[in-house]
Amino acid sequence: MDKETQLKEIAQKVAACQKCPLFKTATRPVFGNGDPNSQILFIGEAPGYWEDQKGIPFCGAAGKLLDELLSSIGLSREKVFVANVLKHRPPNNRDPLPEEIQACQEYLDAQIKIISPKVIVTLGRFSLTKFLPYAKISQDHGVGKIVNFNNLRLIVIPMFHPAAALRSLAIEQKLRDDFKKIPQEIERLEKILEGVSDVKAVPEEVKKEEQLTLV
Repeated sequence: MDKETQLKEIAQKVAACQKCPLFKTATRPVFGNGDPNSQILFIGEAPGYWEDQKGIPFCGAAGKLLDELLSSIGLSREKVFVANVLKHRPPNNRDPLPEEIQACQEYLDAQIKIISPKVIVTLGRFSLTKFLPYAKISQDHGVGKIVNFNNLRLIVIPMFHPAAALRSLAIEQKLRDDFKKIPQEIERLEKILEGVSDVKAVPEEVKKEEQLTLV
């Protein structure tokens, strides 16, 4: 069974899900979309108003910014997969509750398992803490980590949520700067995964930088 078919099966389960009360207030589920064979998975927080209306992740103002950010590093929605921690919109766009995150966990975990990306870019603190529970977005944004998650070794790169960037020019600039570093972060961490960091030919200052960022 190919990845697209497997994801459709999970999407059907999400559409019928009543594990938390959000299905009662949401217009429609927002499963996620993009290329199921992509090596990069972007994970946001929860659907907003327009996402709830259309059933598509990041299709409002934050989505337009995300499209612009992807374009800045030569990517597009068609080349990545985009999903959220929650599959139904919380009322008034409030923060996800712990029990809602727990209820949706199996669906997001299934998406990650099926897509099996090399890189996960977290957008906001709720997706960040799924992989790095003690990280803080204000301190750790833009610096990738190597994470073992459900038998997958992943490169996880924390980013501010585009919606937060729309509310703050300072955060927007940080997000733009961090996005431009994504290719370099992937390259840096792939070298570590391949053991290149142990090769003597790698300059010592580079080794020290890599070691510090993984602490």
